[in-house]
Amino acid sequence: MTHEAAPPSPWNVANALTVARIVLVPVFGFLLVHDNGDDTAWRLAAWVAFTVAVITDRFDGDIARRRGEVTDFGTVADPIADKALIGTGLVLLSWLGELPWWVTVVVLARELGITALRIVVIRHGIMPASHGGKVKTVLQSVAIGLYVLPLQAWFGDWAVTVAWWTMLAAVAVTVLTGLDYVLQAVRLRRGSARTAAKHAGRA
Repeated sequence: MTHEAAPPSPWNVANALTVARIVLVPVFGFLLVHDNGDDTAWRLAAWVAFTVAVITDRFDGDIARRRGEVTDFGTVADPIADKALIGTGLVLLSWLGELPWWVTVVVLARELGITALRIVVIRHGIMPASHGGKVKTVLQSVAIGLYVLPLQAWFGDWAVTVAWWTMLAAVAVTVLTGLDYVLQAVRLRRGSARTAAKHAGRA
């Protein structure tokens, strides 16, 4: 008689890091908008909170896979934490008047759209995270981190220009990887066993 292995407990280090990232999101937001974002010390504190949250994102998934502790909670909570962190940064920077709203709208529309697309096509199969998606996340994090820092006060206009071009690169990769996911979804749907069975039934 064989016994199925018990699923990993949700009480593990990886999930604790994910929860910590979720908790850091409102902390980061509060620090960023304190004093209308004009205080250098508070901006630096916001950058520290954002950076710590980004670092937890780098390690929680690796730890979960290495220890065999991938859980349903982690699978759902991890992308939610990522999008909450990036979305909070973009929305608040736009609200402070430091980032054009079109950037925030384009990035969030892509993120929410691809999440919805994954849900729609999940009955045909899983769309794995692409290398481009990882590059997108890194660029978004670096760009937001640069915007959070008081670059204008420290280094002048040239540093702000670097932050802007980094953000534009992040937007470009965000859009291109979004299109790639759409193509993946189309191929996945056309080639899935579910679609083949449906066509066979019609025949």
